[in-house]
Amino acid sequence: MSQLTISIIQTDLIWENKVKNLENLEKKIMAIEEKTELIILPEMFGTGFSMNTNELAEEMGGETLNWMKKISIAKKAALTGSFMVRENGNCYNRLIWMLPNGEYGHYDKRHLFGYAEEDKHYTAGQQRLIASIKGWRINLLICYDLRFPVWSRQQNNDEYDILVYVANWPEKRSHAWKSLLTARAIENQSYVIGVNRVGADVMGNVYSGDSSVIDPLGEVVFQESKKETVHTFTLDKSTLTEVRQKLPFLKDADSFVIHH
Repeated sequence: MSQLTISIIQTDLIWENKVKNLENLEKKIMAIEEKTELIILPEMFGTGFSMNTNELAEEMGGETLNWMKKISIAKKAALTGSFMVRENGNCYNRLIWMLPNGEYGHYDKRHLFGYAEEDKHYTAGQQRLIASIKGWRINLLICYDLRFPVWSRQQNNDEYDILVYVANWPEKRSHAWKSLLTARAIENQSYVIGVNRVGADVMGNVYSGDSSVIDPLGEVVFQESKKETVHTFTLDKSTLTEVRQKLPFLKDADSFVIHH
């Protein structure tokens, strides 16, 4: 059965210092010795969770997108993470799915974190992005989306195989982060990967990381707190298939439509 090797980057982020953050991430990524097929970065990996869209938002085709293309080509691996993008007069917290052939897709964060006034600076997305690599289907979401299970819910029994959340999720709500990642894995019978940052920002938020890999039964396969880490692991499709065949819960799920 198909296997997929993934690397997650749990890193500190320097506040609004795009040049330094990209430089640090490039060093970490290029130092990965294993052959990896997908590299996942945190939310707003170039700036931290900033609302400074006037100075930092980029047009599509700008510095960060080109950097992602360069890294993806160099590592011969897909690369994903989010940064702030300006398009048609709106700003988006936009996740990019970059392939090593230079092709890419994007997902704009649906649930904007009103508590930090993200909704006053960014426009909410309307469409999910389910990417595909080596026969694996990957649902790509961002941070606060984790609190809203309808948006990630499997439809048509088995719409995706892996659910990814990239985040800047503060340590003071780490219990919610870990609990909800596990819940999403159990209810969707899916692998769940959460990639969060560590360190602190100028707003006084401290981040413990707690980046996690959780299997379709809700068992935590990997979780790292407090420190920077680059973790590479391999998922096996046969494990997922076995769980869904032995415990065919998805077929009993409710049908629903999301109105935008």
